[in-house]
Amino acid sequence: MRDHLSTALELAAVGVPTLPLRAGKVPFGNCRACARNACGGRPNMKTPGPCTCPQPCHGWAAATTDPDVINSPTWRRAWREAAAVAYHPGGAGLTVVDLDNAEAIAWARATLPATLIVPTTRGEHWLYQGAMQSANAVRPGVDIKSAMAYARWLGLGNGTLTGLPDVVRALAVKEPTTVRPVAVAVHALAGDGECPHRTPTYLDRGIAMAEQHITEAREAVHATVYRTFLAVLSTHGRCGCLTEAHTARLFTAAQSKGESPRHCTDAWTNALTTLGLQHV
Repeated sequence: MRDHLSTALELAAVGVPTLPLRAGKVPFGNCRACARNACGGRPNMKTPGPCTCPQPCHGWAAATTDPDVINSPTWRRAWREAAAVAYHPGGAGLTVVDLDNAEAIAWARATLPATLIVPTTRGEHWLYQGAMQSANAVRPGVDIKSAMAYARWLGLGNGTLTGLPDVVRALAVKEPTTVRPVAVAVHALAGDGECPHRTPTYLDRGIAMAEQHITEAREAVHATVYRTFLAVLSTHGRCGCLTEAHTARLFTAAQSKGESPRHCTDAWTNALTTLGLQHV
């Protein structure tokens, strides 16, 4: 424990947020109060540090530079069980290009600017000054660890730390994909009365809010899509004002979160059935 704790305190003193790792290079799991993020986590999980919990919860977000936290009784218990020290590169203004094999290292030497290099068990960590979004498998054997990620601390390495180059930033940029939405025609129930929408703006605002709700979903996407479809249909599904253009917008939002056309169609059909709006 003493070595891990000492290393963590030394890193924290120079502004590098640290956290303990268990065997297998994984962070300590959330405590009972924070299990499955029941506590709500840290707002947006964009900055290091725990929620109000004093334990090393929330993975990378637990990383801290506060020596009182690192040396607290709850963290000292974690350090006794820890197998290694990790740090949050993005929180320290760093980016790690994690090279997992000889082929990845050869690519880096031919492609990337020279910088500080830290040997790892299977390859190398190339460190650059500057933070960016993290991304896994940007090419064979290459991961990017910076914001919202952690890396194992393996020492100071060799070389001179250089600025984050555009060629590394570009690795995390994914080419936009073309989403082909599948729309389902909506049929009104006969004799349901006049339209309650007052103006087209009311309907457009409802569709926009539904799109936003889907695109902001962080988990349980399929359930969120179904509930959103259900809400839209319960409000706008009986007067005949919903068009294929409206459903296309909703399907596009769902597919941008990884839902397949089939899943979108199933969720829409199930919502229709639940509300008694089956095609007639």
